[in-house]
Amino acid sequence: MMNSDLQNLLTPPDFPSEGLWGTVLAVQANYYQVKLDSQQNSVQESIKTSLENLIPGTQNPEPNLDHLTPEMLLCTRRSRLKKLGQQVMVGDRVEIVEPDWQGGRGAISAVLPRKSELDRPPIANTDQILLVFAMAEPTLDPHQLTRFLVKAESSHLPICLCFSKTDLVTTEVQAQWKHRIQQWGYQPRFISLHQQIGLTGLFDQLRDRITVVAGPSGVGKSSLINHLIPLAKLRVGEVSGKLARGRHTTRHIELFDLPAGGLLADTPGFNQPDLDCHPQDLADYFPEARHRLADASCQFSNCLHQDEPGCVVRGDWERYEIYLAMLQEAIAHHQACDRQGREENNLKLKNHHRGNLTYEPKLEPKKYRQISRRTRQHQLQILQDDELD
Repeated sequence: MMNSDLQNLLTPPDFPSEGLWGTVLAVQANYYQVKLDSQQNSVQESIKTSLENLIPGTQNPEPNLDHLTPEMLLCTRRSRLKKLGQQVMVGDRVEIVEPDWQGGRGAISAVLPRKSELDRPPIANTDQILLVFAMAEPTLDPHQLTRFLVKAESSHLPICLCFSKTDLVTTEVQAQWKHRIQQWGYQPRFISLHQQIGLTGLFDQLRDRITVVAGPSGVGKSSLINHLIPLAKLRVGEVSGKLARGRHTTRHIELFDLPAGGLLADTPGFNQPDLDCHPQDLADYFPEARHRLADASCQFSNCLHQDEPGCVVRGDWERYEIYLAMLQEAIAHHQACDRQGREENNLKLKNHHRGNLTYEPKLEPKKYRQISRRTRQHQLQILQDDELD
């Protein structure tokens, strides 16, 4: 085989852009890290086969073809998508055009419809939520746990509730919490990174799925991901001694490849997720309430399950008092949004000097408008005609 033939074969080919798809793993500024589908491996295999066919029966060192079809491309978004207002999120399935294989660059030309979408964290096509709480350090709080569960329930995605640091509590405490959580309607998992307990079952739960990891700061989410995916190398923080709360170390959202298949997203930790659901929907995010509503119905269709007569939800289940407290918060939030909406409808946005924006009261419609010259002339003409008559 001539050296020129070998050089031509190893030159990055102009692959057709049709059918070149991938998954967005990270977003930073206006750049998107996209992992290409496994179909690119078939291109490498075809090149290797062609090399072997050029000199049959000879053994040549296998060329390094990694630079031809990289697994990752750093992409920009086509201006057409920007004009259409098409946002590209972590987890999106996107089409890549004009790939630069040597430079590892490309452009996103299309986004497939999403099967799911989360606003906080902003991530698409998630299959499940892995909610991680610690049995100790920080102390497990039922109210805080319920807030996270309600937020996760509002996404309508399957929830995998996982308790870490089980080596810091006794087996009796662990059994009590397991029974308690089962009464809430969940089947929890208990793990310990220090003692390597419960990790095999968790691996199986995450395999071949896109999973979002959520939970308060300091419960060991980053440590868990570092164990599941050693290449992630996330920063790990310590629990604050004064506040007994964690210091969150994750600053952005990124999907990581699981060794056995699937993707895992770490999210910035926060201690109190927002309660922005409608008061009428809050009961749907408590499995205990859903179970009662499945067996019977309340007397009123708009029942908020407080003190209404004929309510089937009101009862002696453990989290009912937490539900009532969250209901009042949801009502207050809903009323504040209504007031803000009405106030904004009575205001107009004014752009002052140097781009200073302020809201000013709107004038009543047509009350302060000057009458046009044509209208005045028309009115005078009508008066003159009346006098002549």
